Amino acid sequence: MIDMSMNNLTLLILALLQSALLAMGQVLLKFGLMRTSPFGWNRAFWHSLAANLPLALSGLSFLAASLLWIFIIKHFPLSTAYPLVSLSYVFGMIAAIVFFHETVDIAKWLGVLLIMTGCFLILRN
Repeated sequence: MIDMSMNNLTLLILALLQSALLAMGQVLLKFGLMRTSPFGWNRAFWHSLAANLPLALSGLSFLAASLLWIFIIKHFPLSTAYPLVSLSYVFGMIAAIVFFHETVDIAKWLGVLLIMTGCFLILRN
């Protein structure tokens, strides 16, 4: 496993970065899909995918998140690291508000608070 120099604080920082990359990938994916032609098995649709920078950047963001995830699960216990992936939901909801001007009701904020509380409980030992 991991030596004591790479502790839960290190894991939290890495998990926050990995979650931010996942959320960024989702935001870029949505921006990219907003620029595509309606789905169809035709040249126009496939060309709109191929010439779509946000879509390509979303793939790079997912790749970076995956590479970081490989590092995380190699060096930290899966039972501690895996629940921290849920932090991407927190970033995703904030991104939905900032980039897509979505409204978030109290139930969703409560859900985010529960996710953050769960992550705190997992890391507190």
